[in-house]
Amino acid sequence: MTKDVIALTKKMPDPLSVLAGLFSGGPGKLVGAEGGGAVVRLCDEQGRPLVSVEAPLLVQVRGEAERLLGACEPEAPYWWTEARATTGVKEAEELAGTFAARLATLVGGTAWPPEAARSMAVVTTDGVSAVPVPAAAQPAVDVLTDKVAVVIQDRPVVAMTAWLADAFRAAAEAGRGLQIVTPAGTRMSPAVRNALPGWPSRWVVQDERDGYYDGLSGAVLRWDDGLFVTVGSAEAPPEDPRTPVARTFGEEIADTGERQLAVSFRTVHPADDRLVLGGAVEAVWREITGEPPAGWGTEEPANLPWSLRQLTDVAHERTPEPTWLVVVGTPERPGLATVRVTRTEAGVEEDVTMAFGYGPGEEVPADAVPAAAEALATRHDLQSMLVQIRRARRDLSVPARFEGPGVPYAFVLGAEEVRTMPGDRARRTPLPEPPRELGPRTRPALYYPLPGDPSDLSGWQDFERLMRHLKGT
Repeated sequence: MTKDVIALTKKMPDPLSVLAGLFSGGPGKLVGAEGGGAVVRLCDEQGRPLVSVEAPLLVQVRGEAERLLGACEPEAPYWWTEARATTGVKEAEELAGTFAARLATLVGGTAWPPEAARSMAVVTTDGVSAVPVPAAAQPAVDVLTDKVAVVIQDRPVVAMTAWLADAFRAAAEAGRGLQIVTPAGTRMSPAVRNALPGWPSRWVVQDERDGYYDGLSGAVLRWDDGLFVTVGSAEAPPEDPRTPVARTFGEEIADTGERQLAVSFRTVHPADDRLVLGGAVEAVWREITGEPPAGWGTEEPANLPWSLRQLTDVAHERTPEPTWLVVVGTPERPGLATVRVTRTEAGVEEDVTMAFGYGPGEEVPADAVPAAAEALATRHDLQSMLVQIRRARRDLSVPARFEGPGVPYAFVLGAEEVRTMPGDRARRTPLPEPPRELGPRTRPALYYPLPGDPSDLSGWQDFERLMRHLKGT
């Protein structure tokens, strides 16, 4: 049974409905609160949490429940109330299901997953106790060691929920890695994939044949001394150790005709009280799709309609701390971007990673890339930009399988970087085709076309030659 249960309701859960849901363990069950009331917990007789309930979130963006849960959702706007049961306690999972079932029935809506929320009867929990919560553990953390925080996620797509975002922050502040454990078949949101730091953080996938493996590299893993580590190959000599790759990860995936157009760029704006953020993301989105993004948020599900002013206000309020954001498109044209806004000595930097998905028979609009690059170079203080085309899922989720690399389609160097490069190095490159100028002729950015064909990996060779040339190495 799942450990996460979510109620999707058209109306905001009122206090009496929430209270009725919290009585799923009987009126004598202890209730506690954390985070100024943002998280409510049902506890055992020792006060240890059995179920943690997040404050309801108003989702004003269409398609988020379908994208992250595969669930039918009410017409937007609707309320998303998430409960998480303590791992390994059957009664806790039943409590979470009963809470969501009662809430959906009283307020009007549905619960996900349906099989977890079939009963509204009181769950007998006499004598049931949870594992003691370690100090500094977050609601999403299932195991805490001196090296890593381990989060177990049993849902279709691992998303950057408020739970998981808190776990990321707590692990980073404590100098620990974050290891996310999922069953086979689970996929990962690009928002989590892009935020997952390096070792010892990793995505750990349960596997029938090899036990556990890394969902991004395929390396076979085992639990050892407080964290998941790679397994050494018995055939490899000590001087050349190798890690075996899980057979499931390496199995060939048939080419379904699905493609992604991936764009990553950095802009550096002069620090100014009148600066409006998010304009670069919107400019690229409009050139690629013909419309602005559908919504954004500081977590998943993205819950706010697209607004440059609101986005800017949030980033301004958090200064000088960095701000992390997720931006999404519509179900008809899947798109997702992660944005990190940082105040530096150079100004205000926006680091953006985005992708758009296309199914069989849908043409990837690569011809829109030059116009998107022009918009960034002339109006949004572009520093650099890389565009790739890759064979990958239309829905943009990341499977725990080898999809293969994308192939560079274009690279753009911002006007300031071109200006500061010695001599005419930026214009005289080892590529067959010379760069094109973007923006004013007196201070142009340079656009370097590359092959971009997913079947032709020589595009990476061209890109690497270009990078070495521009660095002067």
